[in-house]
Amino acid sequence: MVKQDGEAPEPAVLIQPSTAEVTTREIADQCAPDGKPPTAIRYRVVAWLTAAAALAYLCRNSLGIAESQIRDDLGLTLSQSGHVMGAFFWSYAFFQVPTGAFSHRFGTRLALTIFAIAWSVTTLFTAISPGLWLLITAQLLMGIAQAGIFPASTNTVNYWMPMSTRSLACGVLSAGMQVGAITASIVTGLLLSVMSWRWSFALISLPGVLWALAFYFRFRDRPGLSPEANAAERTLIQAGRPRAQIVAADDDIGPTDWKAVLLHPGLWLIHGQQICRAAGYMFFVSWFPTFLQETRGVSIEHSGYMQGVVLAGALVGSLLGGMLTDGIWRKTGSLWLSRSGVGATALGVCSVLILCSWFVEDLNFAIGLLAFGVLFAQLASPAMFAAVIDISGSRAAQVLGAVNMTGNLAVAVCPILVGILFEQTANWNLVLILFAAIYLIGAIFWAFVDTRKGIFDKAEHQAEIARPSNAFSVATAEE
Repeated sequence: MVKQDGEAPEPAVLIQPSTAEVTTREIADQCAPDGKPPTAIRYRVVAWLTAAAALAYLCRNSLGIAESQIRDDLGLTLSQSGHVMGAFFWSYAFFQVPTGAFSHRFGTRLALTIFAIAWSVTTLFTAISPGLWLLITAQLLMGIAQAGIFPASTNTVNYWMPMSTRSLACGVLSAGMQVGAITASIVTGLLLSVMSWRWSFALISLPGVLWALAFYFRFRDRPGLSPEANAAERTLIQAGRPRAQIVAADDDIGPTDWKAVLLHPGLWLIHGQQICRAAGYMFFVSWFPTFLQETRGVSIEHSGYMQGVVLAGALVGSLLGGMLTDGIWRKTGSLWLSRSGVGATALGVCSVLILCSWFVEDLNFAIGLLAFGVLFAQLASPAMFAAVIDISGSRAAQVLGAVNMTGNLAVAVCPILVGILFEQTANWNLVLILFAAIYLIGAIFWAFVDTRKGIFDKAEHQAEIARPSNAFSVATAEE
């Protein structure tokens, strides 16, 4: 993103390669120009992004709750209803990269404002849809509008959070998704009990617009643009970063080099683990209630409750994953242990727990194993966000968009493959073995991810050489 007029100079932390990783407190103590403690605007930024994720998932997931009423009211078939619900994921997947590029070019402030208003309007379109085609169109447009949320948010985390708390911020952001999904179930169900599905969707469309207006007037893309973030906070945010990443945060180094993106081996492995995690998660939010009904004889109502228990594990895992990833990085200074180590271990344990549930006859015990399995799978989510930021720096929006695209293509295909598997084998128990294997493959991908080499290291290193440096291990410079 191009530097904007009126931006306060960033106190860049100049760190020699031999001391490229230092603690947040060490930097804050040495580099606070006025002696004042850092402000905490960065946490407010995370709150804005988390609220956006929750509101997006509220609008996204409400359709599934109201599906039967909409189908009956509009005279749709089950197949047509399936096409409506699937439309979102195709546009959501294919527009990850374009919306990420838009966010990078124009900034998160403008991008998320436009995205939030757009997904709110498409929710309203759903409310007034007279039939199948406008419903599908509304879902396609909503997919486009929501595609840029997490690429833009990841870029913002890169600008606003120090490395020591970057993963926790991503974990809170991931938790916002789960909160939105749970809220959608509760709020939509309550609204449908007192009013029609059309009025329900009309009301659900309002919070996003209100959020967008408040966000535009209160949020700033970078610490240097915020009058509320003091010099100590801006300095603290740079803590622990290699100097090249600090340069990239302030000045764009030309257009994104997509050849470098395609040739980075670690990124392909991140794509691989994302496919595995996304496919596994999609099973639990789509076919899992049916799986319980078919294999355990659970009622529809009880299967929905058990699905909620399992998804609660995802919420807890998101938060714990952020704390775990940051804690390991602060303790060891190792990017591999805090990213790849967490991801590989988490998905490996998830695979074992899912496989163990296959052998358990007691329903509640089996659900507990699956809930903990999903919790461990979600531990890897903040590590993924952090790994993408590590290797892409200021290009995180575009790179995360590409990773999310492959993950969401897996989301779109997974329910179809599960249905085919059941039709071919008539054995739902094989589904657990399949997803245990998928998560194990994801763990193997993670084990070989190395985020110490960035995608754009060569270009950023050349830009760094062009700048004056000094012999101090830690110093400040006004850009």
